[in-house]
Amino acid sequence: MAVKIIEEVKDMLPKGSEISNISFEGANIVLYTNNKEFFLDNKGVIRGIVGNIKKRVELRADPAMPLTIEKAEAEIRKIVPEGAGELNIIFDPQRSQVVIEAEKPGVAIGKAGETLKEIKKKTFWVPLVKRIPSIRSKLIENIRQVLYQNDDYRKKFLNKIGERIYGPKRKQGKTSWSRVNFLGASRQVGRSCFLLETDESKVLMDCGINVAAKDEDQYPYLSELNIEELDAVVLSHAHLDHCGLIPLLFKYGYRGPVYCTAPTRDVAALLCLDLIGISQKEAKKALYGSVDIKEMVKHTVILNYEEVTDIAPDIRLTFYNAGHTLGSSLCHFHIGEGLHNFLYSGDFNYETSNLLAPANTKYPRLETLMMEGTYGSKDDVLATRHESEDYLLGIIRSTIERGGKVLMPVLGVGRSQEVLVIVERAIREGKIPNIPVFVQGMVWDVTAIHTAYPDFFNNKVRQAIFHRNENPFLSKIFKHVGSQKEMKQVLEETGPCIILATSGMMTGGSSVEYFKNLAENNKNSLILTSYQGEGSLGRRLQQGEKEIMFTEGSKQVPLKVKMDIYSIHGFTGHSDRNQLMNFVKHLNPKPRKVIVVHGEQSKVLDLASSIHKAHRIETIAPKNLETIRLV
Repeated sequence: MAVKIIEEVKDMLPKGSEISNISFEGANIVLYTNNKEFFLDNKGVIRGIVGNIKKRVELRADPAMPLTIEKAEAEIRKIVPEGAGELNIIFDPQRSQVVIEAEKPGVAIGKAGETLKEIKKKTFWVPLVKRIPSIRSKLIENIRQVLYQNDDYRKKFLNKIGERIYGPKRKQGKTSWSRVNFLGASRQVGRSCFLLETDESKVLMDCGINVAAKDEDQYPYLSELNIEELDAVVLSHAHLDHCGLIPLLFKYGYRGPVYCTAPTRDVAALLCLDLIGISQKEAKKALYGSVDIKEMVKHTVILNYEEVTDIAPDIRLTFYNAGHTLGSSLCHFHIGEGLHNFLYSGDFNYETSNLLAPANTKYPRLETLMMEGTYGSKDDVLATRHESEDYLLGIIRSTIERGGKVLMPVLGVGRSQEVLVIVERAIREGKIPNIPVFVQGMVWDVTAIHTAYPDFFNNKVRQAIFHRNENPFLSKIFKHVGSQKEMKQVLEETGPCIILATSGMMTGGSSVEYFKNLAENNKNSLILTSYQGEGSLGRRLQQGEKEIMFTEGSKQVPLKVKMDIYSIHGFTGHSDRNQLMNFVKHLNPKPRKVIVVHGEQSKVLDLASSIHKAHRIETIAPKNLETIRLV
C-alpha cells in the first residue's frame, strides 16, 4: 500500500517535475524536486494531487538546491522586516526547511505570506515561523533544541509512521469491529487511560497518574497493555492524571508516536519533569527519568485544531478545542472507511472562560461519545465565573485589610493562568489594592509557555494581545519565585500579597510548604480552586480538618489550622452538571451512545441516567477493566 500510494502520486506528476525523492512525514507525503521553476510555482499540480488522494502533500526543494546556510541566513535577515523583533534562525538541511523564531510572527510572515514567499524564492528553503515567548521559557528552548538535534532520527521515525499507515495491513479486508478497554478513570477521577482497539489497530488515549491515591491505585492497569502492539498514543491535554505516565511507556520500550497539540506537548514535558522533582524531594524513587521525557518529546507529532490526519491504517484523528486548558483537545476518531465515528472528550469546559473559548460541539459525523463526568451529579451546579470572580476579590480584599496573605494552591496549567488574568484586571481597574502577586516556579514556567501560544486563547484575549499590545501575563505585579531563598523572603519580608503555587490538590510541591508557614496565622486565607481528589490534603481541609499531622524527620508534628479556608469551584476547567447536559444537547450530530468516565461513581451514574432520560439514547458508566464494543 505504501508503494501503491507513492506510485499513484508519481502518475499524477507532470513530465519535467524532476522529483528526486518521495517520503512520508507521518501521514503527510513529501515530494523533493530538483526543478526550481516547479518548486516556486507548481501551477496547481500539488493541489490537484491532494484533491485526488485526500492526503496532505508538500513540495520541497531537493536538499542540494537551497543556498548555503550562511548565505540563506544573511538573505533571510535582509528580507524579514525589523518589526518582527528578535530572530532565531534554525536550519533543517535534510528537509530543506528553515525555522524562523520571531517575537512577532505575523510581521515575519508578512501580509498574505509575502515575506515567506520572498524567502522561498531567494533561498529555496521552505520557511516555518514560530513565536518566541514573551516571557522567556527555558523549557520551550530545550524542547526545540531536542527536536533540532534529533532531526535525522525524527525524519526516519516519521517515515516509519507513514509506512505503517500506508503499508500492508496486519489483517486482510476492511475493519469490522472496534472497542474501548477501560484501564483507568472509570467511576473515578485520576489515572485516565483507555485503549481504542480495532481488528487492525491499537491506539492508547491518555496515560495518567492519580497523585492523590495510594500505592497501586495511582496507576492505570498497564499490565493489560501490550506496548509492542500500540500504533499510537493520543494525549488530550497536559494534566498529570492524563499525561503523567506517558514517559513510563517510553521507559518500557514504546517508540511510536504521541499525538497532541504544541502547548500540550510543552506543558506535559514540564509537569512530568516536576513529578520527578517532587519524588526526589520526598526521597521516593522516581517512576522514570528525564531521558524518558526526552524520548516522549522526540516522538511527539503535533497537530492543530481541525487538522485531519491518519494515525493508523484504519483510524483518522482530528483535534477540536476542549476549552479546558491551553491546547486541550476533544479527540475525534474516524474508524474504518466510515464504519464508526468516536469522540473522546478528555476534560472539557462548555463555557467561555477568561482565557479560552468553549468546547466544540459540531462534528462531521458522530456515533459514540465518551465524556467526562467530574461534576456530573444533580448537586454539581457551580457558581458562574462572574459570581466566582466577585467572591474571590472579596476574599482578597478582606484578607489584605487585616494584613494577611492569600495562598492559592493551583494546577500549574489552566486555573493558575486564569486567576492571573482576573487579578491583573482587578488591580488595573482598582477593584483590589495594588499588591504583589508571587508566582511560584512551575506556575511561572507554564505561564511563559502560554505566551508562546496566544493563538489558542479566546477572541477577546487574542485581540487584546495582537491589536492592543496588552498581554496580561506581562504585568509588573507578577513576581517570579524561583528558589527557597526567594520563598523565605515572601514569607518573612513581604506584607499582604497573593501567592500562587502548585500542587492544586496540595499533594506535594510548594503549596504545601507555604501552607505549613501560613496555616497558624488567622490573618491569612487559603483559596482552593481545583478539584480536590479523595485523600488529598486539599480535600481534608475542605472537609474541615483543623489539625494536620506532618512528618518531620522521624516525628509526627501537628499543625493547627487557623487561617480561613475557602473553596471556589466556578473557575474549574471542567463543565458543571448543567454544562455537561447542554454539551450533549447541542452536539451536532447527536450520538447514538454516550459513555461516561472520569467521575466518582455516584456522579457518572447520575449523569448517565439523566442523559438517557433526556435524549433516549444508550448510556453507560463502565468500571475499570471493562470492555465496550463500539461496532
